[in-house]
Parts: sequence; structure tokens; C-alpha cells
Amino acid sequence: MSNDNITFNNEIMYSDCPVCGGEKTLEVSNRTDNIPYFGDILETAVLCKNCGYQSSDSISLEQNDPVRFTLKIDSSKLNSRVAKSQTATVTIPDLGLKVEPGPKSQGYVSNVEGILNRFESAVVRAIKLEGDEITPDVRENALNIIDYLARIKMGELSTTLILEDPFGNSVIDDDDAEKELLTQEEADKLQTGFTTIDQSEME
Repeated sequence: MSNDNITFNNEIMYSDCPVCGGEKTLEVSNRTDNIPYFGDILETAVLCKNCGYQSSDSISLEQNDPVRFTLKIDSSKLNSRVAKSQTATVTIPDLGLKVEPGPKSQGYVSNVEGILNRFESAVVRAIKLEGDEITPDVRENALNIIDYLARIKMGELSTTLILEDPFGNSVIDDDDAEKELLTQEEADKLQTGFTTIDQSEME
């Protein structure tokens, strides 16, 4: 957005709407808050008074040491609390499952069962998106993953859950969770969902 198209009124910013083109109809409000596990965050809400376009986002204002949490999970760990920031990567390596942050990634507080349900829903969506084009091998592998996740929740199987955050704003809140600091090299390999600039490349 160009500064020429933005006006300010206290803590609310008005701009032209990128959807309908309305002049000064886009209301952008910002506020800070303190959220358990995440610390201070900046919440941004966008609403066009003309066409109704709206969007929201939350960005952590804190940066801690890059961290990895590893937890062996089974049915006894389903209620273990998991706080995932918008910069964290969640992995179940035994099943080849990984969720990396993207530009629209948001943080959330859930539990282990909620994480498993999110993975299950993602696999189901992938099957539906493939439709009739899905190969028998891919479909069988996807169904095996869904079955495995269900059997974890039923107490028949176990696996390992890994949560990695280059900004250290995520946690698996369980006494059995192994916490370790990441090296800078390990942290640099993780996606963050943010656009970054390598200053050395500009010199």
C-alpha cells in the first residue's frame, strides 16, 4: 500500500480497498495483547466498509531461543497441551507428516488429539482434491495414515510428535516432552512463514 493512500485516525488506519477499490474504505486496526504461551502479540484486523472484505492476523512480538520439543505420544498423551506459534513446524516423522508455516500461518493452542485431528483432516482433504486422479498407491498410503492416527487415539499404537520453532514461541506442555535448543544452522533450515532479507546478499 502506498503511504499516499493511507490516513490515520488514532489507532485506526484507513486505506483504499485492494478488492473493490473503494477510497479510504479499508479500516485497519492494530492492538497488542498478552497470550499465555505466546507472550506479547500484535493483532491486526482489516475490514472494508464498502464491500465487506475482511482479514485478520496475529504476529508474535517476542523472540526466544530456537527450540525443539519431542514427545512420544499414545492415547495417554491426547490431552497434553500444545501451543504452536505461527512460525512453528509440526512433524510426525514415522508417518512422513509435516506442517510448515506459510505466509498465512497462524498460531493456536490445542492438545495432542487436536494435532492428530488436524493431520487427519489434511490427509482427507488431499484425497478429495486428488479425486479420480489419485493413484492406488497414494490412496492406500493416505488411508493407512488415517488408520494409524485413529489407532493412536484408540490406544493401539504410539508415535513421535516433534514441534520446532526458530523463534522459540511454541511448547509441548508435558513433563515427558524433551526440550532442546536448536543450533543456528538447524533454525535457519526451518520455514518461518515470514519474508526475510539476507543482508550479506545485499552488500
